[in-house]
Amino acid sequence: MSNSNVLGWLLFMANSPATEKVIPYALLGMTVVTGLMDAVSFLSLGHVFTANMTGNIVFLAFATAHVSGLSIARSLTALLAFLVGATLGGRVMARASADSQIRFAARAFFLEGVFLFAASFCGIGYRGDLPEHSFQPFALIALTALAMGTRNAAIRKLAIPDLTTTVLTLTITGIGADSSLANGNNPRFARRAASLAAMFLGAALGAVVIHYSISAALWLATVISAVSCAALFRSGRTPDKL
Repeated sequence: MSNSNVLGWLLFMANSPATEKVIPYALLGMTVVTGLMDAVSFLSLGHVFTANMTGNIVFLAFATAHVSGLSIARSLTALLAFLVGATLGGRVMARASADSQIRFAARAFFLEGVFLFAASFCGIGYRGDLPEHSFQPFALIALTALAMGTRNAAIRKLAIPDLTTTVLTLTITGIGADSSLANGNNPRFARRAASLAAMFLGAALGAVVIHYSISAALWLATVISAVSCAALFRSGRTPDKL
């Protein structure tokens, strides 16, 4: 491919209507996955978050203060694994230019899917009554936190407004601060509301499915993540002719 064709492809990637249309739906799918991960980790892995690090830091502080039902080891495992995942995602995205961010983000999202796939296998036969220091819950915490950290590094680089896929505090703030009651014009209200709905749906699904099997909830998260990644990748494929 000549230099002019490469440049044309990059410009196509940056301005493709298909890509612009698919990105919000792909990221909303990943927001559903976040809800699933929070349900799995909080309800089945010892009151720890592997996607929401704000909550996890608070739980770590509570555990340090000897609040019952919380574990320093599990919260710290989630935090450190998330940091490792964010480092991996950051290394992937560091090579991305402004015109190739979607392509590289799809690679980071693929890594997320790999970690979730591994967690799904690891979760087979998991029981919530395992001893405190059993290997299986720590492996599940580490794998899911790795997945979420990797994804969040890519999302941070993409910087799509109101589609962080993990933290909704600013999204909720935006709904109120930009509302008509605050003399605003409600920008991106539909996107913000969809983000809230996606997180709610994922958490509710997770809470229901883990009653049957934590592995099933992880498989569901893996499938949704894979579909979202595939949609994003497909939308950015090189056109047949430039």
